[in-house]
Amino acid sequence: MAPETQKFDGYPNYETLKVEYKHEFVLNVQLNRVQKLNAFTDKTFTELGDVFRRVANDGSTRVVVVTSNAKVFTAGLDLNAQGGGFSLTNEDPARRALQIIRGAARWQEPFNLIEDCGKPVIGACIGAGLDFISACDVRFCSKDAFFSIKEVDIGIAADVGTLQRLPKILGNDSLVRELALSARNFTAQEADKAGLVSKVLDTKEECWNAAFSLGQLIAAKSPVAVLSTKFNLNYSRDHTVGDGLRFAGVWNSAFIQTADTKEAIGSFLQKRKPKFEKL
Repeated sequence: MAPETQKFDGYPNYETLKVEYKHEFVLNVQLNRVQKLNAFTDKTFTELGDVFRRVANDGSTRVVVVTSNAKVFTAGLDLNAQGGGFSLTNEDPARRALQIIRGAARWQEPFNLIEDCGKPVIGACIGAGLDFISACDVRFCSKDAFFSIKEVDIGIAADVGTLQRLPKILGNDSLVRELALSARNFTAQEADKAGLVSKVLDTKEECWNAAFSLGQLIAAKSPVAVLSTKFNLNYSRDHTVGDGLRFAGVWNSAFIQTADTKEAIGSFLQKRKPKFEKL
């Protein structure tokens, strides 16, 4: 017997995040560790995971917009907060390796949940946070933003999503390898040209406004259709065209029966705003 769907019980107060509804059905998740430029700690990863688990079960959220309250989106990993996490020890290598694997999986989980939550996630980024934004569905940035894959500068390979997602986003193996191997900064203009972002705005405020405007536009659509589209896009990205078409056929055999279709067509013919039930 399948387990019951987890019931949504709201969002608690977080230490590193601020979560609030900005518009109807549009949730704002704001990185809120301004003194540290929103550098990620273990607590940040844990709280992000909690947020997006709740988003998946929140019928009042149809779109998530991720922003930052600092002058950059995030400064990346807070190395000072990691303590001895990267140091060598006399511990049994196999057991130590398992600890590291489990730790990496814990940090990977929030970004996987962004992909799996069923709600479009828009990243309004003003610099850095490549692991985070590469898991988002849509990415906007301000013109002074820059991005980098910094892990080689601290002697490790990136392991929470950039090396897996960025090649599929950019479709340019040479550029991905250049960025990952050199750790150099690349600009908003480069990101736009390469396809990492779909819009570059002059200021942080314009970036946020554009993200929330798109969020409101998407939130007005059928939540069944939006969820279905996101899941089909994610599946097709990782499979052949034939596999994707078969998946779409099976998916729509159930989801095309939604009452949202009748409501969408009826509202269009009657020239009124559609009203869709919560998921």
